Amino acid sequence: MSEAVMALMTASDSNEDAEVKNVHGRALLELRDVHVSYGKTAALHGVNLSVRQGEVVAFIGANGAGKTTTLRTISGLLKPTRGEILLRGNSIAGMPADKIVARGIAQSPEERHVWPTMTVDENLAMGAYLCRSAADVEKRKGVVYHRFPRLKERFRQLAGTLSGGEQQMLAIGRALMSEPDLLLLDEPSLGLSPRMADEVFEFVREINGHGVTVVLVEQNVHNALNVATRAYVFETGRVVADRDSESLKHDPELLSAYLGA
Repeated sequence: MSEAVMALMTASDSNEDAEVKNVHGRALLELRDVHVSYGKTAALHGVNLSVRQGEVVAFIGANGAGKTTTLRTISGLLKPTRGEILLRGNSIAGMPADKIVARGIAQSPEERHVWPTMTVDENLAMGAYLCRSAADVEKRKGVVYHRFPRLKERFRQLAGTLSGGEQQMLAIGRALMSEPDLLLLDEPSLGLSPRMADEVFEFVREINGHGVTVVLVEQNVHNALNVATRAYVFETGRVVADRDSESLKHDPELLSAYLGA
């Protein structure tokens, strides 16, 4: 069991909890000159970026800028036509998605994509499909239910009958069932009320505080910069800026130029 998820399991909500501290410095993930195409259409044009252990890093940019494509390439759902993707210094470029999950990367996709005719509990179990121990699966569910009490209340409910916010919680919880070191979140606040979006981002802060590194794609720039420590700005399949979140918040010209924000 990973240290990050063990910390989530054993930590209570008191100030005396033993937390896994963020360790910024060593690169957990690196993309070097990554190119991706959809058929004959180029989608990414030489993306270079790195994510250090313990960070929350946001990918921001207009629709179609390449943010989701980059996430899907990292998680193995798309294969790069050129370039390197390194996890802890080891190449994962072109590796099947299930092998990448086993290496410690999980993704909560855009628009959630829960299995609507399966219960909450069954959806969570599907997130632990690589786990061979039934007892361990139940322990992992316990972690998710502790952090998302609303899901515990609805564990027998069909996922398709949940509210949008509850489905987002379920999608994130399902991703956590693989005990990732790196969690990829694609538009976690999409379609949510401001109150529910705040709950989701608070949970992002919480799991990051316990050692899970997070890469976040978020259309709401201000939400993204409030939770992330650093951000990459994408435009037409390229990274055009790499800045800490605070400096981006105070750079309206850059945000307006690339995001219309």
